[in-house]
Amino acid sequence: MATSLPPSNDNIMQALRTQLAAVTGGIAPDDYIQAWWDWYLNVSSGPEKQNSIAQASAKAMIDNFSFAMQAASGQALPAATDDKRFAGSGWNQWPFNVYARSFLNFSTVMNDALSGVPGIAPRSAQLMQFMGKQTMDALNPANHLASNPELLESTRAQSGQNLVRGFKHWLEDLDRTLNHKPPAGVENFKVGDQLAITPGKVVFRNELMELLQYQAQTPQVHAEPILIAPAWIMKYYILDLSPANSLVRYLVEKGHTVFMISWKNPNAADRNLGMDDYVQRGFLKALDAVTCIVPNSRVHSVGYCIGGTLLSIAAAHLAKDSDDRLASVTLLAAQTDFSEPGELSLFISPSQLAMLEAVMQKAGVLSSDKMTAAFALLRSNDLLWAPAINNYVKGKRDSVNDLMAWNADGTRMPWRMHTDYLKHLYLQNDLARGEFMVCGGKIDLSRIEAPIVVVGTETDHVAPWRSVFKTRALTRSSDFTFLLTSGGHNAGIVSGPVHPKRRFRELTWTDAQTQLSPEQWLERSTAHQGSWWPWWQQWLATHSSRSDAALPSVGNAPAGYGILGDAPGEYVLHR
Repeated sequence: MATSLPPSNDNIMQALRTQLAAVTGGIAPDDYIQAWWDWYLNVSSGPEKQNSIAQASAKAMIDNFSFAMQAASGQALPAATDDKRFAGSGWNQWPFNVYARSFLNFSTVMNDALSGVPGIAPRSAQLMQFMGKQTMDALNPANHLASNPELLESTRAQSGQNLVRGFKHWLEDLDRTLNHKPPAGVENFKVGDQLAITPGKVVFRNELMELLQYQAQTPQVHAEPILIAPAWIMKYYILDLSPANSLVRYLVEKGHTVFMISWKNPNAADRNLGMDDYVQRGFLKALDAVTCIVPNSRVHSVGYCIGGTLLSIAAAHLAKDSDDRLASVTLLAAQTDFSEPGELSLFISPSQLAMLEAVMQKAGVLSSDKMTAAFALLRSNDLLWAPAINNYVKGKRDSVNDLMAWNADGTRMPWRMHTDYLKHLYLQNDLARGEFMVCGGKIDLSRIEAPIVVVGTETDHVAPWRSVFKTRALTRSSDFTFLLTSGGHNAGIVSGPVHPKRRFRELTWTDAQTQLSPEQWLERSTAHQGSWWPWWQQWLATHSSRSDAALPSVGNAPAGYGILGDAPGEYVLHR
């Protein structure tokens, strides 16, 4: 009689991780436990740090008591003079000024306790700072009805109707979450109507992506077409939002033929898709189509976020084979050296990778909600607490704009791609070390000699600009520009051609050897007011062989690139 084999230790651990992930939201708790022990042991063995914490605590308690005694007299007494969170007049009255003062003093003590600990590992220190920030956001009296005088006054003035509306909003959002519906207000932004608005055609489709072609809207066009590779963790139309924010629309109005890759949203059947697939069946297939539709012309290539990382890999692969079809390379908020990935490194470790692998083992993909939750924790006060207070306490619905609607249209990540990406790029930094394998060979970014523009954004928490800047040291282009724009990972890139609140700096190298530190670059770069789009479009124009070429055909049916439908295509609609 056949007997079943007992489960292996690996299978048992994987099952345990899967169950644990359901409780922790996919975050590996052992990273934080280890960080806490590292902090605790180093503090307990360091008398100087203990003394510093004790002194800070004593000073805070004395100040709390002294301030509370003064505030109890009933006179208006501000808790702080330079903290905007407690600037309203209500915060000057007892007991709210005492709440605020106690919170600020406690914040000072916690910051002192978590920073400057001798002997602690850098990652442990980073994780402890992160946990401290989440704790302080949760304890902030401004984030709770009972301790916020402005919220209480608003509730009194409305006889509690704000709480009634807020409860209705909470029930509606709970229903949307449980039934996998988009957030309220997103229904007003329909892809193809209010979003992804530039007219175009689908000219190629395979099991991984669709290729969209947009004709130039001028009688004469720039000879070299533009091929854009967005990240596969985002729907492509972030670069084709509403008319004022569409990079695609702006480029075609300036006489450029534009091709856009629209990635398929993967499902369980796509679990084994990896970087080789995205390079060969994705970018290179798209490049073949573009050069067939617009023959005898090189191509301006653009990559955004992970799509930029993909483009850099593909460009180096093409250079290795002496394939010179790329006229230029533009990387938008894209990393090639992951040694300093910024705040995102909080969620990248061997333990976290094992946890995510367990989560994805059954589904085959990582769902967008888990990725969104991780990013939200990096800016918890802005992305979690503030919306919650506005929607559920003030009873006000946050208005949804085009970028917010796009952000709610999440995508999934294939198991193999996600694992390889985190392990080989983030953890091992193989690409920067020249050890990353694609298509059977190692990728050497120094082979890229085409003109390059690298765009970073000042407040990027996904691809910090100093990390993005490292691309200069890895390539050998003698026509290399680094451009830094104001804004974050998305808003800084999607700035529109006219944006009075935007600014940028740029500097071009005309040799392949000169290196600058980020600080040296800041000193020498040229500052500009407004959006970076017009500057870049002019750069594309000057790097084009001619601006009076004939309008190319849409697709090339005899070569197998017939028109398959209208943009935005089918894949972008898949949820």
